[in-house]
Amino acid sequence: MTSTTAVDIPAGFIMPNFGPRSGATTTTTTATGEVVAGGAPAYAGPRKIAFICSKGNLDMAYPALIMGNAALSEGAEVHIFFTFWGLDILNTKLNHKLRYTMTGNTAMHMPELGKIRAGAEHHSLPQQLGGLPGMTTLATRQMKQMMEAEDIPEIPEFLDMMAAAGAHFYACKLTFDMYKMIEADLHPACEGVISASDFIVISEGAQVIFV
Repeated sequence: MTSTTAVDIPAGFIMPNFGPRSGATTTTTTATGEVVAGGAPAYAGPRKIAFICSKGNLDMAYPALIMGNAALSEGAEVHIFFTFWGLDILNTKLNHKLRYTMTGNTAMHMPELGKIRAGAEHHSLPQQLGGLPGMTTLATRQMKQMMEAEDIPEIPEFLDMMAAAGAHFYACKLTFDMYKMIEADLHPACEGVISASDFIVISEGAQVIFV
């Protein structure tokens, strides 16, 4: 037996019309096996996942790559669109030296502190430390050591590994032009410099994850 909790709705609140719920639409199957929902053909191809990478910090570069690699291992079709600072992940002049900063990251804590005092590894480090000289270098080194201990490859090797497994990489044209880049700067597996509209078409029928 499940219980529900009442929610107070503010006076005058009107729920926007998001269209019919998917569960409320009727579905039929055509003679060819295609599933049709609400009169529109549903995507019937292999499972497809599209990632949008918009951050260039070391700690933000890994999530999409790790999830994308997991999706590839499950047989999914993987597409990754690198935009704004996320394009640094695809830039061979930069992706081997991505950095991690604790400034603005209130979740930063260090497992090694537990060796000094029990429980200290669970406490967030003061934000003021992030502004001290050398702290970004120290934090970056610490994160890379933690990644290495878990056998997680560095970004360039990770891209090579995913490309070999069939991942599709794309560079954002707007960012590419804004950064004054040339195609020689991009990872060899990059399939093209495309617009956001192009990626919308490519990601049709995909589960989209924004990082």
